[in-house]
Amino acid sequence: MAKIILIEPRAPNLHIFTQFYTPRLGILVLGTIMKQRGWEVRVIIEEQEAIDYRQVVSADLVGISTITSTAPRAYAIADKIRQQGVPVIMGGPHVTYLPEEALEHADFIIRGEGELALPALVDAWQNGRGYAAVPNLSYWRNNRMLHNPLKPFLTDLDQIPAPDFSLLKKAVRGVAGKNIIPVQTSRGCPFDCTFCSVTSMFGRRFRFRSTRHIIRELRQYNSRRNFIFFYDDNFTANPGRAKELLRAMIAEKFKFKWSVQVRADVARDRELVRLMKKAGCHTLFIGFESVNPRSLEAMKKKQTVEEIIRTIRILRRCRIHIHGMFVYGFDDDDWRTVKQTVRFAKRARLNSSQFLILTPLPGSHLYCQIEKEKRFQFKDWNLYDAHHVVFRPARFAPLDLQRAQIFSHKKFYSWMQTVKKFLRLRWLDVGVAHYARKLNRLWQRNNRTFLTAVSLLGPKKNVSVSVDYRENINL
Repeated sequence: MAKIILIEPRAPNLHIFTQFYTPRLGILVLGTIMKQRGWEVRVIIEEQEAIDYRQVVSADLVGISTITSTAPRAYAIADKIRQQGVPVIMGGPHVTYLPEEALEHADFIIRGEGELALPALVDAWQNGRGYAAVPNLSYWRNNRMLHNPLKPFLTDLDQIPAPDFSLLKKAVRGVAGKNIIPVQTSRGCPFDCTFCSVTSMFGRRFRFRSTRHIIRELRQYNSRRNFIFFYDDNFTANPGRAKELLRAMIAEKFKFKWSVQVRADVARDRELVRLMKKAGCHTLFIGFESVNPRSLEAMKKKQTVEEIIRTIRILRRCRIHIHGMFVYGFDDDDWRTVKQTVRFAKRARLNSSQFLILTPLPGSHLYCQIEKEKRFQFKDWNLYDAHHVVFRPARFAPLDLQRAQIFSHKKFYSWMQTVKKFLRLRWLDVGVAHYARKLNRLWQRNNRTFLTAVSLLGPKKNVSVSVDYRENINL
């Protein structure tokens, strides 16, 4: 029996989900597909377990999935595996946009969606007749890099099997010992925010699974021991479809709670919000992004501050938790924006908040803009995690933008704010605040070298900061 091992490299730095990490679904879905085709499959999530390289080099093929911040780690793993003669396939957003870079470390690159491309590649590899017909593939031939055409996006997402979590070594544990179950019901986003790379990866057309198909998967998790995390980029992009799914979930009388990411426009439809609450919605992750109207316009968010305020009021009345996400670093942002944002988040009594640094990711309009304007300060992909300043802001010194994030988390999760949550009996919020304060302090301690380097940056200075992650790779 042929054997494939699929690896998701660990993140190089601390992040909000460090303690309760959930794997990206793509690698699990591809593993499930290969298992259904009769292959022996092993999925390794490096955040959960160390890589056993003796086991890895026993595989016939190894696949590695990577986002931008994990790319250096992914490349280091791939280099070590290829030295032992095992072919390496790479996929994910980062290598989709930079396949030439990735081919310096891998034999094959699958760009974009992989559900059809990976089986086609495996078939071509087994029969030895060449790879010209494999969609989405970049590969080497006669010392030349070749890039096959991209296949149109999947229109029928019901073709994609539910992920087989038995491929993981252990369950993903969340709060109160519950298992976190990632589920995706749709792909694509009809919006096109300048800083987002989702639309170039999955398209602007909103594609979704049938309600019947989703309910069949959710029935496996009809238990109080599970917590569902819907991985959709915009769960309510099609309100009619969302309401159909929610009514079906209510009819099934599911006992689990769930969370999902939506836009601030979710509250335009009051019935939709009520159905979400009735169906078990616990927390909404909402990209408010900014309370600076000019910044919202520049990023093409297509929402207003007034809509953000109205949405928060409606969701609070429905007792749905709100995790608000804000981004600093747009050309119209300055320290006044930062202080206004923190004040807004506190007065809105958001259950939790995340203050991120604008990061130009490959595949986004913003990346092209910053590249054209020659404003990049760092091209170390390890730093591309929305927690490090990597470009020269318009109205901040780089160090000040970095300090803005530290300042915001410190103020929002202050002891005074925690006491207020305690007096309102918001126990989960109190726990989150304690976790966030600890993470903020730990991040500063772990990033002293980076903070020193950023402090040296002037208007025209560039400092190279890099961390070598190869030292922990041993066969």
